[in-house]
Amino acid sequence: MNGAVECSVCHSKLVSPTTRSVSKAYDRHKSNVPSKSRALNGLLVVGDCILVGLQPILVYMSKVDGAFKFSPVSVNFLTEVAKVLFAFIMLLLQARHQTVGEKPLLSISTFIQAARNNILLSIPALLYAINNYLKFIMQLYFNPATVKMLSNLKVLVIAVLLKIIMRRRFSIIQWEALALLLIGITVNQLRSLPEGTTAMGLPVATGAYLYTVIFVTVPSLASVYNEYALKSQYDTSIYLQNLFLYGYGAIFNCLAILGIAIVKGPSSLDIFQGHSKATMLLICNNAAQGILSSFFFKYADTILKKYSSTVATIFTGIASAALFGHTLTINFILGSLLCLSQCTSFFHLFQRLRMSHRVVVWK
Repeated sequence: MNGAVECSVCHSKLVSPTTRSVSKAYDRHKSNVPSKSRALNGLLVVGDCILVGLQPILVYMSKVDGAFKFSPVSVNFLTEVAKVLFAFIMLLLQARHQTVGEKPLLSISTFIQAARNNILLSIPALLYAINNYLKFIMQLYFNPATVKMLSNLKVLVIAVLLKIIMRRRFSIIQWEALALLLIGITVNQLRSLPEGTTAMGLPVATGAYLYTVIFVTVPSLASVYNEYALKSQYDTSIYLQNLFLYGYGAIFNCLAILGIAIVKGPSSLDIFQGHSKATMLLICNNAAQGILSSFFFKYADTILKKYSSTVATIFTGIASAALFGHTLTINFILGSLLCLSQCTSFFHLFQRLRMSHRVVVWK
């Protein structure tokens, strides 16, 4: 081949006077980029599975006699405050390790410019504030395992939004996998709603369907828009972007607390009222989950995030049965296996398509 070797990763022609130097260059090219990416993705998936799987369990544990003695908005506000503190501390540490010649992260001009460039983060922050409240409402209708299973519907909605907003391309097989995912969730939900009961003044069936639609649509839109906003300013520090995202979230939840206080009275301003050890653990878990999600959207993608969340469904189901005695029905087992297999197929096809055809991730 006259010293020319084609790289199986990027399909470029490499020409070198010696075979050994070509081999070293190829090994470096193949191992450095993909292996680091796979390692990061693996850590993100494992961490997300644990945190996402625990979230509905902790929400269920925080209930007293089937109701919440605290304001869910206060939990969300304290979660955002914790994330703001984390982002600020990490930003300080990153600034201390800057090299000479780099643009200072802590200068006023850098902060103002970054705030202007990342104003779009206010949109997913608002949507996340709504979604985080819905996570509590959904537990009034379903057990933790069912809530986690229903959240898998987000994969279908996200795929549609990615195609519309970020011009992602999916194969026919991938759309078929999403259709089977929908079937799996339908199997899980057969006869899962109690008849003749109400919650928050609405019949269970009516309220459950209404909140499920919102529960699936709002966070899906937030995830896609968050990925778009983070990657559109890729050169901006992830911790600086997180500072804006979490800051907006804290502001929206603070406004919600003030609105509740106007309606219910000044006593609602006590954000620690009714909290317990379970809610404190929930705040820590939600903060860690939110921080991890930003790394998904910045350095991976939304599809990978929802894939890991789907895997967490099995963890939530088993933990719910072990801790609270919830029955793992044959519907749940079959639905979970079907959802997991189809999400796995969809994700691997997506990765292969992106690597082989250079799918445009954002514009």
